[in-house]
Amino acid sequence: MRLFAAVLPPAQAADELASVLDRRVRGLPGADGLRWTGREGWHFTLAFMGEVDDRLLPELTERLGRAAHRTDAFSLRLHGGGRFGGRALWAGAAGGIAELRRLSERAYAAASRTGVPMEEHRAYHPHLTVARSRTETDLRPYVTALDGFDGTPWAVGELALVQSRLPVDGVPGEQPRYETLARFPTAGPATRPAAEPVADGR
Repeated sequence: MRLFAAVLPPAQAADELASVLDRRVRGLPGADGLRWTGREGWHFTLAFMGEVDDRLLPELTERLGRAAHRTDAFSLRLHGGGRFGGRALWAGAAGGIAELRRLSERAYAAASRTGVPMEEHRAYHPHLTVARSRTETDLRPYVTALDGFDGTPWAVGELALVQSRLPVDGVPGEQPRYETLARFPTAGPATRPAAEPVADGR
């Protein structure tokens, strides 16, 4: 099964992002040529594992549970946006970015120690993908439209293990499907104040 660890935004945060996309972004010229992700798939990936042998799942869940429990809950909010070249548009994050990176490192380590073949762990850049393009597209106007967007903070109190199923080839508009297999609580309440936003990568 194809798995990744993630932080999932709560309904209120998703509502705020959907609203700003509808009001500022989706009506821009060329927006109908992008593939917009469904809100049911919105997430901040912590560690992408790819195909994982079912036999590793019990140990993987145990280790992810310990990784989450070692991490204090923290504050996070959706903030601004950015792009990866001309292929992906994303919403950014602000608040407990250091804690989010630490949780990413622990999720990666949990998967690696379980025996999941992991790619080299790169510097973590939190992002929530909202649209993709099949061809190189000037996404700068879309990023500009997200300037000033600052969502309501929420307490990140869990790590999620998610299974993804790739879209069916040749089916127009088909999107990946996601299923949350397990949720692992963090330790304690979120008490730290929000920090300055991270750079948006433009």
